[in-house]
Amino acid sequence: MFQVTVDETFSSGHALRGYKGKCENPHGHNYKVQIVVEGPSLDSIGLLYDFTHLKRAIRDLVEQVDHKYLNDQAPFDTINPSAENLAKYFYDETLRRVSAMPAGARLTRVTIWETDTTSATYWA
Repeated sequence: MFQVTVDETFSSGHALRGYKGKCENPHGHNYKVQIVVEGPSLDSIGLLYDFTHLKRAIRDLVEQVDHKYLNDQAPFDTINPSAENLAKYFYDETLRRVSAMPAGARLTRVTIWETDTTSATYWA
């Protein structure tokens, strides 16, 4: 089995609706997002999936949330901008944006770090 990953960072603010504690107040994070693709075989030139295609997909998504207040951005204007919801959002949106993957290759998970020591991961 082969695995490729792409990481990207962004900065955003948010407030957790319904949360009792510090995070109910507006605050920000320097996030890191990691996209993981896995598959059993490589293409004819030895690639599982081209990093360039993954980087393009993730950068397009990051542009939409970087230096923004997430509570004002869809879909986080209706769902809480928790790390868990961010991970699912990046998974779903990356899946929509990546070009056809070679046979057997698939997007397996997305991890979002809010800090160096806290993260949330989503996989289907």
